[in-house]
Amino acid sequence: MADLLLGQVLRFAGDPFVEGEGAAVHDAHGGVVVEGGRIVAVGAADDLRARYPAAAVHDYGRRLISAGFVDAHVHYPQTAIIASWGKRLIDWLNSYTFPEEMRFADAGYAAEVAERYVGLALAHGTTSFCSYATIHPASVDAIFDAAGRRGMRAFAGKTCMDRNAPEGLRDTARSAYDESKALLEKWHGVGRLSYVITPRFSPTSTPEQLAALGALWREYPDCLMQTHLSEQLDEIEWVKGLFPQARDYLDTYEAQGLLREGAVYGHAIHLTAREKDRLREAGASLVHCPTSNTFIGSGLFDMGLARQVRVGLATDTGGGSSFSMLHTMAAAYEVAQLRGEALHPAALMWLATVGSARALRVEDRIGNIAPGMEADLVVLDLESTPAIAQAVARAGTLWEALFPTIMMGDDRAVSTVWVGGRKVV
Repeated sequence: MADLLLGQVLRFAGDPFVEGEGAAVHDAHGGVVVEGGRIVAVGAADDLRARYPAAAVHDYGRRLISAGFVDAHVHYPQTAIIASWGKRLIDWLNSYTFPEEMRFADAGYAAEVAERYVGLALAHGTTSFCSYATIHPASVDAIFDAAGRRGMRAFAGKTCMDRNAPEGLRDTARSAYDESKALLEKWHGVGRLSYVITPRFSPTSTPEQLAALGALWREYPDCLMQTHLSEQLDEIEWVKGLFPQARDYLDTYEAQGLLREGAVYGHAIHLTAREKDRLREAGASLVHCPTSNTFIGSGLFDMGLARQVRVGLATDTGGGSSFSMLHTMAAAYEVAQLRGEALHPAALMWLATVGSARALRVEDRIGNIAPGMEADLVVLDLESTPAIAQAVARAGTLWEALFPTIMMGDDRAVSTVWVGGRKVV
């Protein structure tokens, strides 16, 4: 039987970075019809009631129905160490990340954290995510199992490292290739799950390992490849020392076959002119992680890149300081302000939905509300706290009503979550 969700509906007919706020379509008294896991109709509430008289009605009043949030860069194994004090990138890895990731040799612990992460993501309105696992194959099994049982569209891969990491967190070029291939063949395309080839970043992979993963990607070109790029200045200097023959950081990937459509690079703050040109020419994607970039002092992402390449938005759990994409949108707004641009609320919502789906090359399936799309939806209470409600009382437009929730909202603003046409929160 069909379900009819009623409320305010926000969807996108274009790109706000190109077309402005007019790219957003707002139905003040709208509805979404869901059946068989997909959206089958969108429109005015009264019209949909008449067209689908047998549908089960879910009336959300003045709450806002949006596509579910898509978190395009996550480290689910870092769930437990989120908001750890006082380190920059390389110190963060050595002090917090690597000791915690060592624990994922225990498959039971990996399963426990995967369950916790997925529950937290859904509670914050995130219906799809792209995550790094650890070097342990069981960590990939754990996150795919947790997401798959909930019917989520999820992306993940075994993190590969064969140098500059502790004993117990290093593999080899050969084992990275073999284990990644085995996991890819086990999980890729199962339900709504997708495997992602995942070298952590150039400093922890030898050229031989990067080449092996480039070869694997050529064998399975429909997969994504994710890694990190130009997050901090001292990291870039480290890369220069490790790869003296490379033209720049991006070239360490390009030289090994890890730059083309389907490449997803996290951070990308300190790019050279050549790197920007090559990213655009190759059709690669970037993911902005604003809470992480400010939390560990990396720098300010140039949102002007969203007019040149595919750019998504991400919490970067746990270097990022929140599981909430609302909080992440707020941080993106503040970072852009520091660079002299005030991002419109339409652009922020687009980044967290369509933008991230485009970065992961699944914008034909998730990230928007339209007939034929998968029915991943979040219902937002735009008056979830007294502080937000009093601000909304002054609102004269949707954007004035929505912006306080973007800036001050959290999981209390997430009223209901639908995944694959089922209500899960």
